[in-house]
Amino acid sequence: MALLADLTAATDPKLRELARRLAARLFLDVSRRGALRPRGIGKLASLPYRPDGGDLDIDASIEVIAEAHGARHAVDASRLRVRGWVKPGTALCLMVDRSGSMGGKPLATSAVVAAAVAWRAPEDYSVLAFAKDVVVAKSQDVFKDNERVVNDVLSLRGFGTTDLAGALRTAQLQLGRSRAGRRIAVLLSDCRATVEGDVITAAGALDELLIIAPEGDSDEAQRLAEAVGARIACASGPSSVADALSRLLDD
Repeated sequence: MALLADLTAATDPKLRELARRLAARLFLDVSRRGALRPRGIGKLASLPYRPDGGDLDIDASIEVIAEAHGARHAVDASRLRVRGWVKPGTALCLMVDRSGSMGGKPLATSAVVAAAVAWRAPEDYSVLAFAKDVVVAKSQDVFKDNERVVNDVLSLRGFGTTDLAGALRTAQLQLGRSRAGRRIAVLLSDCRATVEGDVITAAGALDELLIIAPEGDSDEAQRLAEAVGARIACASGPSSVADALSRLLDD
């Protein structure tokens, strides 16, 4: 799998295209661990305000409205609540750390875990890649073919510093677009931040955080997991990362 990941950047166009097709199919196949998102009946719940999110939740918003009226200023929409339908099942947001080496085994590992996330929540997932900046490879509420998602991850190359706090904040925004009953952020990283930012606060703002750290280099990830109550597993490479994700999700 590591060799195939490297071949997706081959200089020969025919070899590169063949490697991408084979890699996407193979990685999607080996990633199928655990059950698909369960289906069921949705329920009404109080949710953060969105223009299309539902009817205004008067009971939950009356204090904010009264404050704005008393101070004679506009209502802060971010503090309002609406009543909307929450879907059953789980939404996932994967954050892939691309600040280090992204060839061979690390690149294949990232592609396999992206495929595993797509398998687990095919209609409600997002994929982020982060170094100094955060790139949205797949948005939570926008359809994208799974093979294309895997190939986009395979096109990543490592460089730069690590804005871990920025990635966590972006994951919160992506998951905020979902109406799933359970919203989980999955972080594939050694969690060694090199850009200033409040990682603990950003991680604590997520409903649930799962961390998959590289085997043999997990000290920083362990400390973050303990600080915010996240669950953590280690993976040695592409052959074990799907099982690591499955264990965390099924715990």
